[in-house]
Amino acid sequence: MKKLSYFLFTKSIGLYINVLSFVFPKEASRLAYAFFSEPRIGKLSKKNLPEILQDTQTETFQQGEHSFQTYTWKGNDTIILLVHGWESNASRWENMLPYLKKSGSTIIAIDGPAHGLSSGKEFSIPKYAEFIDLAVQKFKPQYLIGHSIGGKACLYYQSSYQNTTVQKIVILGSPSDFKIILHNYIALLSLNTKISKALEDHYLNYFKLKIEDFSGRLFAAKIDVKGLIAHDINDTVVLFEEGKKIASNWKNAVFIETKGLGHSMHDDELYKKVAHFLFEAE
Repeated sequence: MKKLSYFLFTKSIGLYINVLSFVFPKEASRLAYAFFSEPRIGKLSKKNLPEILQDTQTETFQQGEHSFQTYTWKGNDTIILLVHGWESNASRWENMLPYLKKSGSTIIAIDGPAHGLSSGKEFSIPKYAEFIDLAVQKFKPQYLIGHSIGGKACLYYQSSYQNTTVQKIVILGSPSDFKIILHNYIALLSLNTKISKALEDHYLNYFKLKIEDFSGRLFAAKIDVKGLIAHDINDTVVLFEEGKKIASNWKNAVFIETKGLGHSMHDDELYKKVAHFLFEAE
C-alpha cells in the first residue's frame, strides 16, 4: 500500500510539472529542481539535538548568505573532518566515533547545506564543497571521511581545491556518475524532455559543468592523496558499480568490498579497517 501511494504521489507531481512546462516553463523547471535539490529530512533542532552531538564544541560559520554548523570532539593535533550524505546530518557518525576516538584525534563533523543546523533549502555538491573548504581552512584536517553524496563532495572538493593539508580521504558508499542520479529522478517522476533539458542546463549554467563531467570517477583521477573506498555489494541506493568506477581512476586508493551492510555501511570490522588505514605507520 505504501509503495502504491508513493508511486501515485511521485507520478502526480511529475504530471503536474509536465503540464506546467507548457504554460509556465520557467516555473516548471524551478519546481522540478526544487523537488530534486531540497532534502525532506535531516534537519535538526538546537533544543533537541541528538545525544551524540550534545557533548561537543559547536561553531557556526557564515558562507555568503548561508551558515553551516560544525561539532568538535576535542583531542590531539590530528584532525579528522566527517562529511555526511543526503538527508542526514552530523549525528550519522555515532557508530564510527568510538573507533576514531581511540586514536586520540580531534574529530569534527559538519552539517551539509539544508541539513542538520545548517541553513538553506537547497543542497548541491559545489555548495557543500564551499562549506568543506571553510572547515578545512579553519581546522586544518589531515583526514576527510565522507558517506554517500558526502563522499562525492569530498572528491569534488579535493579535485577542485587541491588542498595540501589533506593527506588521506575515506569514502563510503559514494556515487560516481551524477547523470545516473539525475536520470533516475527524471524517470521516477516521468518528466518530459523539456524539463529534462532544463535540469541539465541548470547545472551547466550555474555550476559550469556538464552532467556527464560531474563524475566522482573523473574527480578521483585528479586526486593524489591516499584514499580508501568501501562499497557494499548489496547497496540498493548507490549501486556497487559506482564505487568500482571511482576506484578505477583513483591511482592511490584501495578498494574494500563489503557484503550485507547496505547503504549505511555501519559495521565494526569496517570501522576498524578505516582506523587502520588512517593511523597505520607510513
